[in-house]
Amino acid sequence: MSTHDNSRDLTAHSATSVPEAFEDPGLPEHRYRQADLDPKAGKRAERQVVVLFVLSVLGTIGSLVAYFAITPGDTTASVRNANLALGLCLALSLLGIGLAAVHWAKTLMSDHEVAEKRKPIASDSDTRRDAIQALADGAKDSGIGRRGVLKGAVLSAVALFPLTIAVPLIGSVGGDWKISKFKHTVWRKGTRLAKDPSGEPIKASDVTIGSVFHVIPDKLREHEHWMEEKAKAVVLLVRLDERDIKHVPGRESWAYNGIVAYSKICTHVGCPVALYEQQTHHLLCPCHQSTFDVADGAKVVFGPANRPLPQLPITVDDEGYLIAQDDFAEPIGPSYWERLR
Repeated sequence: MSTHDNSRDLTAHSATSVPEAFEDPGLPEHRYRQADLDPKAGKRAERQVVVLFVLSVLGTIGSLVAYFAITPGDTTASVRNANLALGLCLALSLLGIGLAAVHWAKTLMSDHEVAEKRKPIASDSDTRRDAIQALADGAKDSGIGRRGVLKGAVLSAVALFPLTIAVPLIGSVGGDWKISKFKHTVWRKGTRLAKDPSGEPIKASDVTIGSVFHVIPDKLREHEHWMEEKAKAVVLLVRLDERDIKHVPGRESWAYNGIVAYSKICTHVGCPVALYEQQTHHLLCPCHQSTFDVADGAKVVFGPANRPLPQLPITVDDEGYLIAQDDFAEPIGPSYWERLR
């Protein structure tokens, strides 16, 4: 027999072996859980769910205590400890609700499988009435109506959890969170540029073409809140060939012999922009890949940021050290409700 005949026979055999319709296998045999068969097991599962909800409540209370009792200081350790306490309590609060809901569904709620035939999308009034009844039946199956302790636990946990977010947010807005703090930094006229973290002032003669310096204001640690101020004042200093620089109109005097300084705070969400590519003069933000062109006013060339990095105007003093001409001319960091761009 030829190859052509073999292919035709196989095709004919395949076509006749596939049935037009498959028999409905039906639902598998239901397997009852221990809580369905043993009332003691059911009560034990209920107590376990209540304990998880109570843990959530304790986590919420703990987060409020941590927020008011643990105040971040001027050290990295104090900030870390405060954030750690808040994070752990918040995690316990949310995790307790999640685990309780899963355990409740797996041990106490009805787990009988139900299959329905596919129906038209548009439902008539009888179908809608049946759907409402099904919801009522589901609430009845959950057992919440006849488990008062469980009902109280879930309502308490769910009602209190939003406080873990609302209280710190309201406390910050109604407390010491002033928008003016985002508009200004500690840079002032005559402030020397210093290396981060050593604090050593930088001479213009030490900055060669292609070199990059991470910069902070000189004597920053003498400031009362120097950690907070450093977070806003950090700068990236780069020296380019002056022929490659495209000065923004009105800012021709903001650079010195090809040395330019820009804020390190990304204008997208505030991540540190510190990855510099010498050949393209591009600065890359590692968080969301916003890319800025240092040779062209730090304009955005790629990514979600919607405005250039603010430029710090610089010059030199009588000893040849790089100094700031003034503070940034615009707010640093991402946009906010008083600055849309």
